[in-house]
Amino acid sequence: MRARIAWPVGQAQEESAAQTPKVSGAPASADTFARLLLHHARARPQHAALREKDLGIWHTWTWRQVADEAGALAHAFDQLGLRRGDHMAIVGENRPHLYCAMMAAQILGAIPVPLYQDAVAAEMVGVFEDADISLAIVEDQEQLDKMLEVRMRTPQLAHVVYQDPRGLRHYDAAGLWALDALLLRGSELRRRQPGFVEAQIALGAASDAAALFYTSGTTGRPKGVVQTHAALIDRARAASQFDHLTADEEVLAYLPLAWIGQNIFSYAQALVVGYTVNCPESAATVANDLREIGPTYFFAPPRVFESMLTQVTIRMEDAARPKRWLFQWAMALGRRVGALRRAAGPIAAVDRLRCALAELLVFGPLRNQLGFSRVRVAYTAGEAIGLELFAFYRSIGVNLKQLYGSTETAVFVCMQPDHQVRAETVGPPLAGVELRLTADSEVLVRSPGLFKEYHRDPQATAEAKDAQGWFHTGDAGILDADGHLRVIDRAADVGRLLDGALFAPKYIENKLKFFAYIKEAVAFGNGRDRVCAFVNIDFEAVGNWAERRGLPYTGYLDLAGKPEVLDLVAGCVDQVNAGLAAEPQLAASQIHRFLVLHKELDPDDDELTRTRKVRRRFIAEKYAVLVDALYSGRRSQRVEAQVKFEDGRSGVVSATLTIRDARDLPVAVAQAKVA
Repeated sequence: MRARIAWPVGQAQEESAAQTPKVSGAPASADTFARLLLHHARARPQHAALREKDLGIWHTWTWRQVADEAGALAHAFDQLGLRRGDHMAIVGENRPHLYCAMMAAQILGAIPVPLYQDAVAAEMVGVFEDADISLAIVEDQEQLDKMLEVRMRTPQLAHVVYQDPRGLRHYDAAGLWALDALLLRGSELRRRQPGFVEAQIALGAASDAAALFYTSGTTGRPKGVVQTHAALIDRARAASQFDHLTADEEVLAYLPLAWIGQNIFSYAQALVVGYTVNCPESAATVANDLREIGPTYFFAPPRVFESMLTQVTIRMEDAARPKRWLFQWAMALGRRVGALRRAAGPIAAVDRLRCALAELLVFGPLRNQLGFSRVRVAYTAGEAIGLELFAFYRSIGVNLKQLYGSTETAVFVCMQPDHQVRAETVGPPLAGVELRLTADSEVLVRSPGLFKEYHRDPQATAEAKDAQGWFHTGDAGILDADGHLRVIDRAADVGRLLDGALFAPKYIENKLKFFAYIKEAVAFGNGRDRVCAFVNIDFEAVGNWAERRGLPYTGYLDLAGKPEVLDLVAGCVDQVNAGLAAEPQLAASQIHRFLVLHKELDPDDDELTRTRKVRRRFIAEKYAVLVDALYSGRRSQRVEAQVKFEDGRSGVVSATLTIRDARDLPVAVAQAKVA
């Protein structure tokens, strides 16, 4: 049984919602996260702040309970030596106790450093050394084992606090603390020093560092981004006002807390607005927990929406013919009427009737199945989202919008207003943001949400943020006539083919990933005469496709090498080429040759970042023999690759991969087909 705090939890969400009036935010005087916490605890103590599902039951923390726990932990952390300006690591899934620990650190003026829970110990060592971390709070035995390994190389890590004691009965290393014991200790200290927490909060300033986030390291070593209370709160408040968020919103916190996207949606905005954050029981139960909670405000990167659509596609392929026909009819209707609505065109009475029928029979049940029955606003960011994917969710009645930002900008730079949603742009700048494009189309940002600095890296700070306060994003973009930003690719990744034609690898990769059968892709072509690509199949989607056709396979490697699967992927590549050929600037970037990789790209093998972004240069070096085979005209290539298993062991995967030619189309032919 998971250890719990002494006071009662488990208050029903219906009770707290019924007793609490709508509140749209905290006063401007609450200019640090600790002051925001204090405001909510005093103004609406019984409103649900956090929920967690444990053993199938949802447990609730009110704002008063959260403030009490954070205050007790602040006392305990102070006794462990955590001081103003110190860094404290947080490692684990989204858990109320970890959120309270983050608040406790900020009460003391210390700086939380959330880390990816799936990172191995070796990846964390650099962060602990860079941030000089002496205290860490972790979720369970798995994370504690990592901390003990980290401590062998960073002896300044004196104290590790663990939430879940299961499996830790015989751990006797120095400096290990059970969270329950610290809470009891902190509560006793608080009774003896009743004014300590308030005094510590009074010492804080909006300009103080609020958190330290490490970038994903797509192009190099991860950098520590120092964000202040002022920057995070300003952008959280501006975005909340933009979408008219209230304290009645429900959010599901299921993405890594180390990713600033999850952090600002489930922490910064929650403290600004006062809405309820729900923590699922585990990664395996997210889909069920999403349906149970029915969030009103939802955020996910495109890969999550892609995964959901893949599940829908698989279920529809397995459905009876009448149900498939009804689904296809409703989707075609939704796309057609949705386009009319976006263009502010007239909708015929018969189409309105058809939409009502589609809502009753298809869209409503489908949203309910996905957990989107109550979603009022949904956002996606982090990567470009495909036109078809975007159109699908908009067609079924989900108010899906795009936003643009980064860790250095406190996320919110551009957002799409409800009446100006376009699949190809990320919207105009949010209030307070200035945008400018350089001669090379790099996007520059000036905003109240800009980071203070890169931790211990003044040179990188000066390179990223110039003397006029402009942050150089490294993204290439275009501003349309209405002031909407269209992000093309990373500026450093946009290149040219040998003939001078534009090459935007991410744009091509995203087009490939729009297909349910393709999970990941890597495009090559800069400085070469043509474009070639690696492809990862979606094992679940392609496996289902194979089973329905009676195609046997033993695992990913066997399935990925089947001629039938290569034909399936070739069909997807051909469709991508048809779309590229219809765009004059990108027609020369059609994919000429491709192969399906023998293994899935994995963060543990350094092929992806922890936010699942492709490390294209690393992959090109690691699989140089495959890149050479694509461009030399070979029909197959033997390859061996070292892989890391979850238990830390290493192994080698080897295979002979088939290389296929793709069918490219002349521009005129493709345009005729699209028309």
